[in-house]
Amino acid sequence: MWYNPARSFHNRCLSPCGCTTGSYAPVEKPAQELYELDLEQNALPLAEALNAQRINRLAHFDVPAHKGGRMNPELPEYFGKLCMALDVNSMKPLDNLGHPVSVIKDAQSLAAEAFGADNAFFMVNGTTSAVQTMIWAATGRGDKIILPRNVHRSAINALVVNGAVPVYINPGRDRKLGIPLGMRIADIKKAIKEHPDAKAILVNNPTYYGICSDLVTIVKLAHEAGMLVLADEAHGTHFTFHEDLPVSAMAAGADMAACSIHKTGGSLTQSSILLTRRPVNPDYVRQIITLTQSTSANYLLLSSLDIARRHLFFKGRADYQKTMDFADYARDEINDLGGYLAFGPELVDGDAVFAFDRTKLSVHTRNIGLAGIEVYDHLRDDYGIQIEFGDVGNLLAILSAGDRMMDVERLISALAEIKRLHERNPAGLFDHEYIDPEIAMAPQEAFYAPKRRVPMEKSVGLVAGEFVMSYPPGIPIVAPGERITPDILEHILFAKNKGCFMTGPEDMNLDYLQVVS
Repeated sequence: MWYNPARSFHNRCLSPCGCTTGSYAPVEKPAQELYELDLEQNALPLAEALNAQRINRLAHFDVPAHKGGRMNPELPEYFGKLCMALDVNSMKPLDNLGHPVSVIKDAQSLAAEAFGADNAFFMVNGTTSAVQTMIWAATGRGDKIILPRNVHRSAINALVVNGAVPVYINPGRDRKLGIPLGMRIADIKKAIKEHPDAKAILVNNPTYYGICSDLVTIVKLAHEAGMLVLADEAHGTHFTFHEDLPVSAMAAGADMAACSIHKTGGSLTQSSILLTRRPVNPDYVRQIITLTQSTSANYLLLSSLDIARRHLFFKGRADYQKTMDFADYARDEINDLGGYLAFGPELVDGDAVFAFDRTKLSVHTRNIGLAGIEVYDHLRDDYGIQIEFGDVGNLLAILSAGDRMMDVERLISALAEIKRLHERNPAGLFDHEYIDPEIAMAPQEAFYAPKRRVPMEKSVGLVAGEFVMSYPPGIPIVAPGERITPDILEHILFAKNKGCFMTGPEDMNLDYLQVVS
């Protein structure tokens, strides 16, 4: 017997059940429906077709030129012969990602069923392309879209390209941690009332730190107002597969969701899935995807999505239970060290923090006198531990069922040593991640406007013509069209000084900034 998440948790009630986790009560199902072998979901239509072409002794007179690695023997020596044999171009038996009619279509249909969606689209340009597809499918030039300002740059980049106009909602903020939270329902209602002509609302589900807004209520409010709901679920792929995790976008009734299967679902880096449900027109979405997605889709990435889907469907619940157990244990142990604050479900307040993703290990570092990026550097350089990111006050470690308890213990021990060796007075550290933007013009208008180059220190009061952000997490400190305030400048200079990886501006050294003339 197999656990079947599509039958047990995609029909969650749409009213809060009152539990402290902010999740929703599953509909009761007979035991035989909850645990059964699903023969269709056990299939791997794309991965099996790809392997079949490998063993059928084709003579390849098509691209790629490496011809299984024979052109350049260094490639199979480095990547392995199997990998090179599977790196092929689109052909009739393997379907075509831009117009799927056979094995890719079947694999996407199985993914849609597994994730509780009407349609699924495999993405090989990362979740960036999925986020941008959602926005381009929902809005056009001059259309309004309601979204939190703490979005990934891919969302604002989409506005730069298509000319839609953002209606930003400032997220809640935790003053102690200095981090942005989710969107408050009162702010959502206010934005809908003031902008009834908006086409859509975009929601982070969750934020990089694991914080979720009240997605079910947001969906209800948006649909009552005739607006679509788009979910950036880059860090919430796993929500579908365990009842103790926050509600997934599809289960909450969202219209589209961009899921980074590679981040928390186990597929290869850069592979993602875009999920849609009625009334969204899947054929129109497919057309939007083809505007930017590669016409030479990588079959290693595509087949990894097929394989990851099957694994998640049958074994995802066990995997994410193990992940939550790792994270809960690590939080307790790190908090016992003193100084650090590994935060979690205790932040839930039913509003700006409606739910928390227990798989996320987010740690506040400022109380030991170190920026998150400083702890990140110590972990990597001194202890051989690579975490997801460190910012000006926090760090994030991504855990999965692929981790080992010995590695979790190694991380905890390294944090203890860093505290013992490097703890200092926190005075002078920058104490907040999010700054309310001052919007002067739309992103597209500012990005393409005549600009001039000014020294970073002399940019205060001017309107940014480009992005500045730490990556990861890729949330802009300032975006095109926003006025540069003293607080923003201080944040940029502090992050640069502490060693954050700064991206966005033309000037790679971040000494100068392009501003609107």
